[in-house]
Amino acid sequence: MEVCWRFGRKTEMLEVEIKNRNNATVGNIKLNDKVFSVPINGPLLHDAVVNYLANQRQGTHATKTKGLVSGGGKKPWKQKHTGRARAGSIRSPLWRGGGIVFGPQPRDYSYNLPKKAKRLALKTALSLKMSDGAITIIDGLSMDKPKTKEIIATLKNLGLEGEKVLIITPENDKIITLSARNIPGVKVVRVSDLNSYDVLVHGRLLMTKDAVTKLAGEEIK
Repeated sequence: MEVCWRFGRKTEMLEVEIKNRNNATVGNIKLNDKVFSVPINGPLLHDAVVNYLANQRQGTHATKTKGLVSGGGKKPWKQKHTGRARAGSIRSPLWRGGGIVFGPQPRDYSYNLPKKAKRLALKTALSLKMSDGAITIIDGLSMDKPKTKEIIATLKNLGLEGEKVLIITPENDKIITLSARNIPGVKVVRVSDLNSYDVLVHGRLLMTKDAVTKLAGEEIK
């Protein structure tokens, strides 16, 4: 751990090993604690996860009200002198096959969370994974063509086989995405699409060196 100064403030640098595909150490990288070692804020993480899940909801659920159920245009019987209760339609909510009262209707569940809160939640999630030793940094994952076997072999060498792994790349890499999409529990995401939910729901993070550099550059603002 190294102490440095940034914008007149004293910060500490975390030094982490960089692995290659064979799990051999090829160097070290320094991580700023403003991204990977912030205090854990449980309520903020909860808010960020709830916000993410709410924004994913389609909101297309619907039940038929009295006006949407077919039939019932004619009054079942006359109003008086039948000995039965008054009824205006066989599609009344009181009747079997009638409309639903106060049932779910299409709606938008999404809402906005402040950008600063989202950014801090992401830093908190990354710090939590770093404290648990669940982040592996690799020098690169470039391939000439999609090949699932290579990704599986890399995960096995790194001791990540059978784990829920989030692979983080600096930019959208179609080859890596195609290679990993059929592996159960493995997801590929670029730095700009990274969110606290994906970080928390996956047990291990596999980040490329370039992704770490870009993430630190985008988050410390």
